[in-house]
Amino acid sequence: MKKLKVEDAVGEKLAYDITEVNLDTNFKGVAFYRGHFIEEKDIEHLLYLGKEYVFVEEDEAGEVHENDVATAIAPLAAGKNIYYSEAPKEGKIDFFAAADGILTIDTETVLKINSMEIPSMPTISDKYPVTAGTKVAAFRIIPLTCKKAIFDEMKTILEQPVLTVREYTIKSVSMIVTGNEIYYGKIEDKFTEKLKQKLTKFGVNNINSRILPDDETVIASAVKEESEQSGLILITGGTSVDPDDKTRLGIENAGVEFVQKGNPIQPGNNFSIGYLNSTTVCAVPAAALFYKITSLDIFLPQILAEIKVTKNDIVSKAIGGLCHQCKVCVYPVCSFGKGVCLS
Repeated sequence: MKKLKVEDAVGEKLAYDITEVNLDTNFKGVAFYRGHFIEEKDIEHLLYLGKEYVFVEEDEAGEVHENDVATAIAPLAAGKNIYYSEAPKEGKIDFFAAADGILTIDTETVLKINSMEIPSMPTISDKYPVTAGTKVAAFRIIPLTCKKAIFDEMKTILEQPVLTVREYTIKSVSMIVTGNEIYYGKIEDKFTEKLKQKLTKFGVNNINSRILPDDETVIASAVKEESEQSGLILITGGTSVDPDDKTRLGIENAGVEFVQKGNPIQPGNNFSIGYLNSTTVCAVPAAALFYKITSLDIFLPQILAEIKVTKNDIVSKAIGGLCHQCKVCVYPVCSFGKGVCLS
């Protein structure tokens, strides 16, 4: 690039996008695009933007322009169910979800890209539930150009896509509500309707529910039966630490192996995730009935996308796992349950 006074740049080809910010008209965007040939009439506008000097194109061996870098990097970073801007704007490419699902990020590779200092690739949180059209990441280089060697290193690091959206594939869910007080009609079941509302948001269209007494043998039998027809079983009632709670014992007797009994998140410490063959089985505590958002809501999208929950997934949620109990809940656009990366 070559630096010229605006008055001397007439007829030259602009080497970068020039941004205009106008608070009076609430505008922020490109005033002049890269490749624009500067005309006499542009001088006053450029000076208004504070551009006494501009950079125009000039052959520079070994340098790659920001737009060219972004254009080349976009298809390397984008994986399944991700699309990106048709062309860079102000040197930046945006990435979007092409389907409803859960965003998965190769965090190690994204951190490696950002540690190079020249590129900038911010994303939203890993394992974040998204809808089609949600912006999930952006890419640009911070200077106007970078060395070709740095550009080549970026491409080498991005040998595999780093952004994907896993669609929700579990469409059949079984709910088992336990408790003699509900089974014998002493109190009304309020769990089923609340859980149905959570499930339908993620496209679950086949929900089977049943109410059972506090009998571990009956509960175990029901878990085995439901596991043959559903990808997920949610079991409520008797899942806490009370000595007379039979539900967890019934779940274990059915052959369910818990990833971890309980979790560090509050509210919802007693929410437990386990597996019976290919079916996910969750013990859902009373906190999910009382509070709007609990540990159930944090893990539910991941479970419905059939991304197996590991112990590291659970433990990592301790950081950010304490709900702020805001008067106006904006979850998931908050820190609750975002966790940290554990190697």
